[in-house]
Amino acid sequence: MSTSSVSTWDAGTSARSKGIRMSSVFTSYYADQWVLRDFTLAAEPGMITVLLGPNGAGKSTALRVLYGLLRAHRGAVTLGGRDITRLEAHRRLREGLAFLPQEHTLFPAMSVDENLELGAAALRGDRQRFRAAIEQAYEQYAILRGLRGKLAGSLSGGQQRILELARLMLTDPDVLLVDEPSNGVAPNLVDVAYDAMQKWRSQGKTILLVDQDIEAASSVADYIYTIESGQNRISGPTEEFAGRMRELVSEWLNVHMDGDGAA
Repeated sequence: MSTSSVSTWDAGTSARSKGIRMSSVFTSYYADQWVLRDFTLAAEPGMITVLLGPNGAGKSTALRVLYGLLRAHRGAVTLGGRDITRLEAHRRLREGLAFLPQEHTLFPAMSVDENLELGAAALRGDRQRFRAAIEQAYEQYAILRGLRGKLAGSLSGGQQRILELARLMLTDPDVLLVDEPSNGVAPNLVDVAYDAMQKWRSQGKTILLVDQDIEAASSVADYIYTIESGQNRISGPTEEFAGRMRELVSEWLNVHMDGDGAA
């Protein structure tokens, strides 16, 4: 297992096969209180890269920096080999980068259909493509079809999460940053979310996943990074973590894990 911080990453990827990378990034919410310290990570096309670590380690912060919601004070962020460190978040979206934050982002007083229409707003110039994209969302996430007239705020937490995933894909992004898809979601709907991510991977998309459900995240991961106190710990292909995951979780929780991995 490597203690280095970058997996093999080809900066020469095509426009439809982009990887995303952050190199030696320092960032903070308050002056001189670094949340990320010299942190480096790379996610490759056609792979699910998972970032694991204890609460407060900087996982969600790393996603915010990649999407441009938080500035990198030092270091660099690249998308498909292009430096986007100073690019605004809305322009990163146009470059094929999409972000599902941990917090719900729906418009609760609008219907499911209206939320999807907003997600497809960039396609409004082509009415046929606009409607086709929305119908495809209902085909891929069948649970939403019977809910299309309901207010988004009336849905369960899991149903809202599925709606957010469907809306995220309407612009056909190349790179997806997914933060805590299982948080507050019923197990059957968590399965829907994870099935979707595996489908995206099969389409050659780049997925960077953060989830408190370490077992679920590890089960789909191709490559894993771990972060502690805003710094790289260990990284490597998933199979190299088989004998270490229980030990790492025990350290993070500061509890003894029994032979079956239970706390």
